[in-house]
Amino acid sequence: MILVAALLLAGEPTAIGVYDAWGAFRAGSPPRCYAITSPVRAGNGAFASIAARFGTSRRPALYVRLSRPRDAAAPVTLAIGERRFVLTGNDRAVWSPDAATDRAIVAAMRGARSMSVSTLNRAGRPFADSYALGGAATAIDAATLGCAG
Repeated sequence: MILVAALLLAGEPTAIGVYDAWGAFRAGSPPRCYAITSPVRAGNGAFASIAARFGTSRRPALYVRLSRPRDAAAPVTLAIGERRFVLTGNDRAVWSPDAATDRAIVAAMRGARSMSVSTLNRAGRPFADSYALGGAATAIDAATLGCAG
């Protein structure tokens, strides 16, 4: 499932390593490295990823593809342990609104066992995509090292 999610994110990735529920991959030129996983209940191309070095700040950045289209007016909440983060995005993908939130999300992921992204579908019904975080910290670190230098 991790490889399927990686293929959806970028064409022809090279595996850096697989760590429990998470994989680290490198793709493209210049290289893009990321950690990625599928939800506990896989479906409809959903995945969560952390880009190892995003944008000019080269920070880690969260990107989540939802399992179904959401109501554009509905808020999206990422829950990691006791922490809650509001995400932004479009009908099928969500991400962190800023660098500070990205840093807080990655820090929270390092100490938690699971995370979930919840919102409303287009019919107004709630849904959530849940992810195991076993191996996430190692995969994020491996992805960061995979594009170092």
